[in-house]
Amino acid sequence: METLNERLDPLVDYIMKTCLWQFNSRGWDRLRQSAGILGQTCQILCGEEPVHETALDRCYWVDAVMLARAFRTRFLWINGLSKDEIRTLMTALHDKIDHLTVHGSLNEELTVPHY
Repeated sequence: METLNERLDPLVDYIMKTCLWQFNSRGWDRLRQSAGILGQTCQILCGEEPVHETALDRCYWVDAVMLARAFRTRFLWINGLSKDEIRTLMTALHDKIDHLTVHGSLNEELTVPHY
């Protein structure tokens, strides 16, 4: 059985190499997008229908659908996880992406308040 990190690393690698939404120029925007997209991706992977009432929700939903589809086809093991395992994995993924793209980033432009 794979550990959480062994499962997490390929998902992080996929996002870092293929998803443009993680490169927004403002830290707060990156955090909001990460929460919206990864949160809805988790719901989709758990068989739930995300709420997409606002234009922003719909934008995140499109990215979430594409990400869930990529995860299901590229990482077949994700299809065998329980909902609780998916939620644990996606929470860890969200934390890792936020660390890599905002909290642990050396890009000082991300923290400029008037940017």
